[in-house]
Amino acid sequence: MQIRKLEYNDYDDILTKWWKDWRWSAPPRDFLPDDGTGGLIIYDGDVPVCAGFVYMTNSKAGWVEFIISNREYKNKENRKLYLSTLVDSLGNILKGVGAKYTYVSLKNESLVNIYEELGYVKGSRGCLEMIKQL
Repeated sequence: MQIRKLEYNDYDDILTKWWKDWRWSAPPRDFLPDDGTGGLIIYDGDVPVCAGFVYMTNSKAGWVEFIISNREYKNKENRKLYLSTLVDSLGNILKGVGAKYTYVSLKNESLVNIYEELGYVKGSRGCLEMIKQL
């Protein structure tokens, strides 16, 4: 397993395909932290497996978001390990800059289980995300 900071080309070369494969709309690059480089990606050898982003705030809270994985990667045991490592690593980035809380918005039950195993607790249920382009 190798983990590294996202690079500028990862958005076009890897991540947009993953979002499309999962039938999700890719967030615009400028919606993501640091123009799409504000996060981490994990590889199994030469195969990219999962990635995610961390948003910094002007409070003691940060936001872990847009966790995405390679749908073609079929090793379920490693996928879970890598996703767990990714979530934990993104949280450690926030902790390293002084954050005391990590916020996340989820729908995927597999990811919910990973977050719970890492000590996250459920907040509101049935919320709707809304976004307005200014």
